[in-house]
Amino acid sequence: MHDELLTIGRFARLCRLSVKQLRHYDDMGLLTPVRVGVGSGYRYYAPEQARDALTIALLREMDLPLAVIAQALAAEPERRTELLRAERDRLAERISRDQVRLGMLERLAEGGLPGYEVTLGREPERRLMVVRAVCAPAEIGTTVEECLRRLLPALGGRDIPWEPPLWGLYPLDLEERMEIAVGAQTPQGVGEPGLECEVLSGGLVAETVHIGPYAQLPLAYNALFSAVHERGLRPAGTPVREVYLVGPQEAPEEELMTRLIIPVQEDTA
Repeated sequence: MHDELLTIGRFARLCRLSVKQLRHYDDMGLLTPVRVGVGSGYRYYAPEQARDALTIALLREMDLPLAVIAQALAAEPERRTELLRAERDRLAERISRDQVRLGMLERLAEGGLPGYEVTLGREPERRLMVVRAVCAPAEIGTTVEECLRRLLPALGGRDIPWEPPLWGLYPLDLEERMEIAVGAQTPQGVGEPGLECEVLSGGLVAETVHIGPYAQLPLAYNALFSAVHERGLRPAGTPVREVYLVGPQEAPEEELMTRLIIPVQEDTA
């Protein structure tokens, strides 16, 4: 049987891999040689191991974690499909985030940091009917859509009068898991079946308006928070408020209009 085995050098050439790669795969427990010489430590491989070696190299080229590759190689076909599809979905999400970053970098490269007019004013107390959800920062977009699918039928199904535009409420600090809310302003005295009431306190606020895709809102937030600190103010409580003046149903992405509002107070520190 020893004559049927391949030395690590011959096996590496067969698989178009390096000896260093094969040794690394062995060290990680991904591809163990069929035989290791006693005393010499020479590694020997069977020709049928070439498929696994090539698969490992292919998946590594796609930046799949070694742990996932090990699970995929050891799994039954159905489970292997699940694992690879999960990695595909993660890759698609990463590509989507990178496309957003690419768009912001392109905007910055073309015109520098966008100029936003930041104004101070007094915001009245407002009463909103809201739905809430918990999500990660990267999930805000899809979570807001889910909230809207719950909010609008609840308002319309019970004929609750509400005043456009819609509002989004977010914590001041973006944490790994955070609660957000989407709501609509309603008159005093309206009941709240199936919805929650959120009273936004009035007071001094800093605000600006962003025109363009929601994915580029971080540019507006950068300008807004910078202006707050430059003026000797500091954010005062939560929530941070987004008011969707022109939404996706009314205009193309580049014409969306969003008002950003942060409650503030003088920084006495």
